[in-house]
Amino acid sequence: MPTPTPTPEQMPLLAIVLAAVVALIHLYILVLEMFWWNTPRGHKAFGLAPDFAAATQVLAKNQGLYNGFLAAGIAWGLVRSDAPAVLFFLACVAVAGVYGAWSTGSRKILFIQTLPAAAAAAALLVLGH
Repeated sequence: MPTPTPTPEQMPLLAIVLAAVVALIHLYILVLEMFWWNTPRGHKAFGLAPDFAAATQVLAKNQGLYNGFLAAGIAWGLVRSDAPAVLFFLACVAVAGVYGAWSTGSRKILFIQTLPAAAAAAALLVLGH
């Protein structure tokens, strides 16, 4: 039997806090990718050579915008107390993190994106009953 999605009144505080942390992480990623990609901070965060960062700056800005949409979706769901919306955007983050880790060969992405999103979703599903 599928686990029912919690109603807004059932969104546990831990799930709200964890989802908010995921949104904040993605806002930070937006800033890194859109504004700091071609700076020493961006180079260090993503392990980029300066020439590669300069050549891929436009792509990074687009990527950063998508991370901002993920953060906005989570925030929108939280503000509305809309558990299904929060779960949807957390699932998007988790899937993006798994794909990012697989496609880049970097396990770091699993810990920065996938694990926090999965923890927030689990808290929402397990504690929301």
